[in-house]
Amino acid sequence: MVECFKMKRTKAIRRLLSLAVCSLLLSGWSGSWDTIQKESEKLTSVKARFTQSKNMRILSRPLVSTGSFYFKAPDSVRWEYDVPVKSILLMHKGLVKRYTQGTGGLTEDAGAALQSMNVMMQEIALWSKGRFTESPSFAAVLKAGDGPTIMLTPRDEGLAKIITGIEIALAPDRPGLISTITISEGEGGTTVFKFSDVQINAMLNDSMFRSP
Repeated sequence: MVECFKMKRTKAIRRLLSLAVCSLLLSGWSGSWDTIQKESEKLTSVKARFTQSKNMRILSRPLVSTGSFYFKAPDSVRWEYDVPVKSILLMHKGLVKRYTQGTGGLTEDAGAALQSMNVMMQEIALWSKGRFTESPSFAAVLKAGDGPTIMLTPRDEGLAKIITGIEIALAPDRPGLISTITISEGEGGTTVFKFSDVQINAMLNDSMFRSP
């Protein structure tokens, strides 16, 4: 029972960290934290497609998933996988819900996993507003260049066993838009996100963050 709880909690943390990082599809970034935060305040919504590739030593080839991501300020999120299994994570006004495709259609999840997701909401709110340096869980370093990079390192030893680091690469040809996100995990695993069809400040209805 304890091991099952730990496994569910670990999966939930990985999902939420991925989600939180993806809330950073901002426009107009430059080489300073002040500019990042100021430009973040202009963000009202983000809509994008993503491809996720998970690499593990035991796999001969990456596990590839695709889906859509939606963010609406200040803290509404819809993270939706299309392939290989449909699942939807929703956050709206402090409430977190997750739905997974089953034989009878989409079923709402409950239990320990959702408790861990609620814990991560504070991180998501900070990151989506560009306030990386205020995070209690990650130390942030901004590296300037043709395509600036943000490096996030866990402060807590327990978290560091799950996520060893996160690298966010910004597109050199479109300043401010994220090109790739690489999450380095324990035992040499990595999860890489690539984004496409990014739309900034589009009109998004609140209803899409309340139900599937």
